[in-house]
Amino acid sequence: MRHAVDLSGRVAIVTGANSGIGKGIALELAAAGARVVVNHRPNEDSARRAAQVVDAISGAGGAAVAAAADISREDDVEQLFRAAQDHFQGIDILVNNAGIEQPAAIQDMTLAQWQQVIDVNLTGQFLCARAAARAFLNRQPKPPADAAAGKIIFISSVHEVIPWAFQANYAASKGGVSLLMQSLAQELAPMKIRVNSVAPGAIRTPINAPAWNTPESLASLLKLIPYGRIGEPDDVARAVAWLASDDSDYVTGSTLFVDGGMTLYPAFRGAG
Repeated sequence: MRHAVDLSGRVAIVTGANSGIGKGIALELAAAGARVVVNHRPNEDSARRAAQVVDAISGAGGAAVAAAADISREDDVEQLFRAAQDHFQGIDILVNNAGIEQPAAIQDMTLAQWQQVIDVNLTGQFLCARAAARAFLNRQPKPPADAAAGKIIFISSVHEVIPWAFQANYAASKGGVSLLMQSLAQELAPMKIRVNSVAPGAIRTPINAPAWNTPESLASLLKLIPYGRIGEPDDVARAVAWLASDDSDYVTGSTLFVDGGMTLYPAFRGAG
C-alpha cells in the first residue's frame, strides 16, 4: 500500500532520533521513502538505541545511518551534516527535534540548568538550521523552479505559548524556537526554503512517563486534553512527514499544534 506521503529519494537528518518523538519521526520518514540520518548524543547508551532505530529502518527495506553529535556544539553540528553528505550525498530535510528538560523552582534553578536547556533547545536548533540553510543554498544541481530547495522543521512544544511553572528554562527555549522559526521562514522563503514547526502536547514518551504511567496521573493529565487521549509519537511523526513532503508546498512559517486541544485552555470550559 502506498504511504500517505512520498519522500522517495529525499535525505533527512533527524536530531535526537534515538528515542521518543525523534525515533518515531525517523521511522515515519523512512517508511515514506526518505534516507535518514539518525542523530544521537555521543554516549554509549544513545549510540546503542540509535543503532536499533537504524536496524529497524534497514529491516523494513529503508536506508539509514547513525551519527553522533551534541547539537549544542558547533563542531559536532558540522560533523553531523558532513555525515549526511558522505553517506547520502546531501540533505533535503532537517527535523530539529533534539531537546532536554532541567526542571527546578526559579529560586533553585542553577545557571548550568538554565544554560544546558537553552544550549540544546534553542542554540542547538539555530546551529542545525544554519547548517541546513547553507547546504540548501549551496546545493548542486539546483532543484527545479517549482520545487522547494529544502525543508526545515522545528519540533517545538505547546509550551511555546503555554507558560510552565518550574520549567522556565524549557518554556523560554520553546518561545524562542517559535520566533526563530518564523524569522527564518520569512528570510528563506524567497530562496524556496520552507521552514515550519510542529508543537506537540502531551506525548507518550519516556521523558514524561511520570505524567501518564499510573491511572491517577493519566486521569489528571487528561483533564488538560479535550480530545480525551494522550498523544503518541506517531501522531507527531505523521505531521512532520506531511510538512516534509510536497503536499505542504505552500506552507511556510506555520506552527502545527499536535496536542489534542491542549492549547485551547480546557480549564476554562464552562467558566465563560
